[in-house]
Amino acid sequence: MVCIETHLQSFDWSTGYYHFPIDKATTTILSSTEHRRVVCTINQSVTIHAALMPLGEGSYIMINKKVRQQLKLKEGDRVELQLKKDESEYGMPMPETLRLILDQDELGSRYFHSLTAGKQRNLIYIVSKVKSIDRQINKALAIMEHLKDVHGQLDFKLLNEKIKQFNQNI
Repeated sequence: MVCIETHLQSFDWSTGYYHFPIDKATTTILSSTEHRRVVCTINQSVTIHAALMPLGEGSYIMINKKVRQQLKLKEGDRVELQLKKDESEYGMPMPETLRLILDQDELGSRYFHSLTAGKQRNLIYIVSKVKSIDRQINKALAIMEHLKDVHGQLDFKLLNEKIKQFNQNI
């Protein structure tokens, strides 16, 4: 684990995106061309799974509005980050509901695991952002159905339509 101090910065894009810059030495310790996922604990209170995104000779970690509000962070605020390599299978926690459905649907699981790691994380996020277990199951089932319909060629527009269709059955 690496502990560093940094500060919240916004990008100059006038878009409201914020990040924590990470120095070159820390970036070198925690990332490689094959692996740049980290588990980041901010001010010893909030833990997120993130990627070290290249920025000059170092990197940065993107921070969303929800976490900024939770920690009451403003641009320029100093933070302490505890960083460690994310050794998890998917680079973020897998919801139990999605894991169970993948375990029961061999073809859907095969299509899911043939996707890029980023697309897998995107689908995991779609399921995990929902708090209701019933809605998580519903989204996971819609994802499996979509992957089988499109033979593993993920199409987010069609996936959203499939999820809406499944939501009508709740």
